[in-house]
Amino acid sequence: MSAAPPAPLPAPPHTAASGYRPGRTLRLRVEARRQLRRRRTMIVAALLAALPFILIIAFAIGGTPKEGRNGPTLIDTATASGANFAATCLFVSAGFVLVVPVALFCGDTVASEAGWSSLRYLLAAPVPRTRLLSVKLAVALGFSAVALVLLPAVALVAGTVAYGWGDLELPTGGTLASGDALPRLAVAVAYIFVSQLVTAALAFWLSTKTDAPLGAVGGAVGLTIVGNVLDAVTALGSWRDVLPAHWQFSWADALQPHLEWTGMLQGASVSVSYAIVLTALAFRGFRTKDIVS
Repeated sequence: MSAAPPAPLPAPPHTAASGYRPGRTLRLRVEARRQLRRRRTMIVAALLAALPFILIIAFAIGGTPKEGRNGPTLIDTATASGANFAATCLFVSAGFVLVVPVALFCGDTVASEAGWSSLRYLLAAPVPRTRLLSVKLAVALGFSAVALVLLPAVALVAGTVAYGWGDLELPTGGTLASGDALPRLAVAVAYIFVSQLVTAALAFWLSTKTDAPLGAVGGAVGLTIVGNVLDAVTALGSWRDVLPAHWQFSWADALQPHLEWTGMLQGASVSVSYAIVLTALAFRGFRTKDIVS
């Protein structure tokens, strides 16, 4: 009688390849370099840099801005100084123009990889899913911040060349010394970035849900527009306080004789709260998502 075959040996425990370190996969500088070389990044930068010059040409053709029916606004003082012109560029672009690059950078980042059918290869490299999302979100937010700074920076330089350097004239009366105007403009830009975090997180979440970058970007921009429409419905009363759009122009409180923080703090808390929830949904959903593209 033959002896029974020996029992198979247990499979060795799964171990990572020698030298593999998850924290060194898809490094920030590599992802930033990839995104910087993309054509849409160059186009966005060119458009934002061109906008101040377009406004300067418009003022040159149309003449000095005149006071509106509802009283003076930042546009009425646009040609008073370079600081006034930079504030005017923020005023005309904060509601929509600056929303687009934020939605583009954050909504395109993951969905574009899926659209190119390279997402599954990145994960098979292997890049941990949490690492992938963290790096892509960090780079997208970095590019968004640069976009939000680029416009007022170019406007400040171009406006100073066109209209001279001087105090910031306030629509409500009075002025801010040129030495105080720059820190106030920096506060305004910083608040605009914080207020755009909800759009960034929304676009990023949608980017993890679809293989179509245009769908993620368009969805974020569309829902932001819906928020603006709802905020215009005064019948909603205090319900508008939970809408990020309700606080989008609170940065104007920084351009007052006495800096007022109340509105900006409320707006920042609303935006950050939405952003945390949406970002958590993006990470949670992507962690178990079946990647087929």
